[in-house]
Amino acid sequence: MEREEIERALKLFIVLSRASKVISEEANKLIETYGLNPTEFAVLELLFHKGRQPIQKIGQKILLRSGSMTYVVDKLEKKGLLKRVFCEEDKRVTFMEITEEGRELIHSIFPSHAKNMQTIMSGLTSEEQEQAIHLLRKLGLSIKDLSM
Repeated sequence: MEREEIERALKLFIVLSRASKVISEEANKLIETYGLNPTEFAVLELLFHKGRQPIQKIGQKILLRSGSMTYVVDKLEKKGLLKRVFCEEDKRVTFMEITEEGRELIHSIFPSHAKNMQTIMSGLTSEEQEQAIHLLRKLGLSIKDLSM
């Protein structure tokens, strides 16, 4: 019985990993045509939809370490797509804000990205997509609970 559970868990891990890889590769093709890498797009998309964010929060939300986050932010700042805004109340906090140029870029990319995601996910029915959302969220939360 336990051997079957182990084999099923391993199979699920492999299937999830492969699906994630294929989905990411397909999504990234479009993003890269705009001269952005997936992490740069994720930062800009977050700021576009959520507004000004502390740099630490951005890293947490897109699952990026602080050293990598600084590198990405520097690149986007050099491209003129975002800017640093220093917190008046707490000098240790730096906010990132999307520039008008960054806003225009994401505004031009996002509809195509959203349509691309719809196409990629169309292998599942609407009901299956809802089930997948529910099950994957449940899995993610259960793993979070294991590490506490």
